[in-house]
Amino acid sequence: MTTPAPSVAPGAAPPDSYGLPLPGGFQRLTRLLNAIGTLWIVALMLLINSDVLGRELLDTPVRGVTELVSLSIVGIVFLQLADTLASGRMTRADVLLDRLKRTTPALAALLQALFHLVGALLMGVILWAAWAPLVESIRIQEYVGALGDFTAPVWPVRLIMLIGMVTTLVTFALLAWLDLRRARALRGART
Repeated sequence: MTTPAPSVAPGAAPPDSYGLPLPGGFQRLTRLLNAIGTLWIVALMLLINSDVLGRELLDTPVRGVTELVSLSIVGIVFLQLADTLASGRMTRADVLLDRLKRTTPALAALLQALFHLVGALLMGVILWAAWAPLVESIRIQEYVGALGDFTAPVWPVRLIMLIGMVTTLVTFALLAWLDLRRARALRGART
């Protein structure tokens, strides 16, 4: 489901950059990753229900459900992170920002741009730190589970995490750019 762009009076700047189309149609990618995460949740629900029914009705559990669920939760979070950010559903404290939007909207836009730039920087640091574990996971063929029973490789989830981090980093940067444009428009409207 798409989030409609906030309603704005003609010629007025939007209250913030959330929910607006991202440059280059980037929101299509964020929404696609979000949809993949949602489908993954549905697949996990089916897997868990199959395991429960198999245990209770057939006395035959589905092997590896616990391991797959623990890996999947991390992958799902990172797949849905960029769309959560782009649509403005990321957890944050808005008390000061809401007041600034009413009193000095250009300053609010600059503060939000700073927030998004810091977010991009932090996501870059996390991305940098996550690269070596991915390479190591592939090199040593890391897996979860028990040999002879069930094993699943860890590197695909680590790769999905990196894809989500890159997408979130770009989303932070694009939102900062939209905020800076909005701040400039608001300052131009005041003069």
